[in-house]
Amino acid sequence: MAVQQLHHVAYRCKDAKETADFYVNLLGLEYYAAVSEETVPSTGEKCPYMHIFFAMKDGSCVAFFEVPGSPPAIEDTNTPSWVQHLALVVEDEEEQLEKKKALEAVGVEVIGPTDHGFCKSIYFHDPNGHRLELTVRTETPEMMEKLRSSSEAMLDEWTKTKTVQNHASWVHESVGKN
Repeated sequence: MAVQQLHHVAYRCKDAKETADFYVNLLGLEYYAAVSEETVPSTGEKCPYMHIFFAMKDGSCVAFFEVPGSPPAIEDTNTPSWVQHLALVVEDEEEQLEKKKALEAVGVEVIGPTDHGFCKSIYFHDPNGHRLELTVRTETPEMMEKLRSSSEAMLDEWTKTKTVQNHASWVHESVGKN
């Protein structure tokens, strides 16, 4: 496989400092790097920006651009709010609950933990309105093989019918509807 790992995923932020405080102080990511320029290297467009990076344990990063000269970001009203999100793995349920408590202590609304059978997740929004998920992996090799083995058939049937495919419904049946 040519792709080796995630280098970074980038989002827009309203305020670089506020974003840095959130990701470092509440989520525990490392403030890793910053780049700020007048011109976008890939396009040559003049657009002053601050690009900040936060590293995770595996070396991958989540990054943000503050672009004060551009109009404010707008929500995609055609996509349900729960669809677009960034899911980050935490070490264990204890750490997940500590993060939930810290987030709620500063007024962040947190949903969960939600048990998905193969992981348990909490959901919340960062100061920029991006939905985040902190998840604890609870899968077994057998679960993941069962999911892998049905994925191609599910996609083929979905492509043809655009109807719900029940091959993996066992995942949430064992934990109830969430």
